[in-house]
Amino acid sequence: MNVVITPLFVRLTHWLNAIAVIVMIMSGLRIYNASPIFDFLIPKELTLGGWLGGAVLWHFAFMWLLLVNGLIYLILNFATGRAKKKFLPISPKELVRDVLDTLKGKLAHDDLSQYNTIQKLAYLSIIADIIILVISGLAIWKPVQLPLFSELMGGFENARIVHFLAMAYAVFFIMVHLVMVAVVPKTLRIMIRGK
Repeated sequence: MNVVITPLFVRLTHWLNAIAVIVMIMSGLRIYNASPIFDFLIPKELTLGGWLGGAVLWHFAFMWLLLVNGLIYLILNFATGRAKKKFLPISPKELVRDVLDTLKGKLAHDDLSQYNTIQKLAYLSIIADIIILVISGLAIWKPVQLPLFSELMGGFENARIVHFLAMAYAVFFIMVHLVMVAVVPKTLRIMIRGK
């Protein structure tokens, strides 16, 4: 009997968030190029929007998709009890075991209905990262109207740095995530079909 491992709401929100994050990264890089905070520019081929105004329009449009879709994901995960079941507990002993197994190339992926400790931490870290991206992004967008967010980030300029670094972590997460899908391709089928 084929049991659904990944519910429909997780699959839908996953793919919508993936689209939103990729569009926001690419448009955000175009915005970054207009006023860089570090001593480098991003190649235009990796950006989206054509010009600053176009990039801002793409960024804000997909910001709302990410915000609403992310909230739906979080609310449904907590309401259904999935968050507790999938992401907790996290045991330091299991983490050490999973890290050692990973380094030896022996981390098992037999039961895809359960996350190992590394997966739990990775998924919790990207959720936290997206929350930081949203808060720092709002602090940049509306520093006067949302002073609490700006203060949390240490001011406007720090919010820009936090936003960029959180974006860099999201890119890193996506790259590792894609490598892991290539290593365990049946996970892609589960994220499409649910089983």
